[in-house]
Amino acid sequence: MKKTIRKAFKFRLKVTPEINQKFSNFAGGSRFVWNKFLALNLERLSGKFPLLWYCEMAFWLTVWKLSAEYGFLKELPSQVLQQKLKDLEKAFKDGFDKNQPLKRIPVFKKKSQHDSFRYPQGFKVDQAKSKVFLPKIGWVSYRNSRNIIGEVKNITVSRKGKYWYISIQTEYEAELPPHQSTSIVGIDMGIVHFATLSNGTLYEPLNSFKSKAAKLAKLQRQLKHKKKFSNNWKKVKEKITQCHEDISNARKDYLHKISTEISESQAIIVIEDLKISNMSKSSKGSIEEPGKKVAQKSGLNRSILDQGWSMFGSMLNYKQDWNGGMVLRVPPQHTSQTCPCCRYVSKENRKTQAEFVCVECGFSENADLVGAMNVLAKGHVLLAENQPPDRRS
Repeated sequence: MKKTIRKAFKFRLKVTPEINQKFSNFAGGSRFVWNKFLALNLERLSGKFPLLWYCEMAFWLTVWKLSAEYGFLKELPSQVLQQKLKDLEKAFKDGFDKNQPLKRIPVFKKKSQHDSFRYPQGFKVDQAKSKVFLPKIGWVSYRNSRNIIGEVKNITVSRKGKYWYISIQTEYEAELPPHQSTSIVGIDMGIVHFATLSNGTLYEPLNSFKSKAAKLAKLQRQLKHKKKFSNNWKKVKEKITQCHEDISNARKDYLHKISTEISESQAIIVIEDLKISNMSKSSKGSIEEPGKKVAQKSGLNRSILDQGWSMFGSMLNYKQDWNGGMVLRVPPQHTSQTCPCCRYVSKENRKTQAEFVCVECGFSENADLVGAMNVLAKGHVLLAENQPPDRRS
């Protein structure tokens, strides 16, 4: 079976001070265009006027370039600014889309956060020399760690910490053979055990944020006593950024290793369709109705977000696509309270985090393993009913 595969190849760029300044200007100009048109659209929303969509925003962008106030935009590649307008249009459409699970109006972008810009054309990639040509920049070297496969569709330049990276989006047709395995497995996600498979395999949590929490808190205390934007403030700020990057990199590396191992050994993977945003909501409440056990819930929220469950599910999706496998998402209700032996459902079945004892038939087992077994059972039901699986990417 032939399938269109889309992949992104990310490399760290080797930049000179001059190129670094141009990158900062391009990212800053893109951020300015986003924030300016976002403010205009929010003002139109409050006045109940129609929104400005891409064609209208592109027209006004051309007008702005001819003005004295916004003439600096002429120094930026037009396609970079146009791509940012398209991103803003898509963000507004997603915000009003009833079919989107998380509907949210776009927000303003802050300086030094999410600095990026995209080229849809005009670029060149020379893998042999490990260089990439970017319009209005020129040739830039990158750290070539692997071969780029497929036709290059677009290039995104982004900053993370003190480094600039290039993400090369490619597309190609591939003949996907059937998965080398014929097995199916259910996965129960947790905090004490990151993932418990229905076959008994356990993956312990990395807790990358927890391991750096003390260092991060110390740096943030130091930052608090520095004069804002002073040289010492910038140095501490850079250390904090690097600490966050270390946490993110460690988490991604761990999730990649686990997801690759599971997707290569299992043809069908059944996971719970968890609503992470709901699970990690604050219990602070309001002045009229204050929440209960706010500190405990805050710690639980940090632990949930530290696991990276959503990212893990996304990795399983696209890796199963590459391997010719499948990911099924099933409702998470009662997976920890249902006896896999007699199917009796009761919250009394799980009195502790680790122990499951059915009050009806007496079946006992590790609670996380029982959860994985019930997830697998729901996957079998989904397959038996011939319902189209949810294969989100």
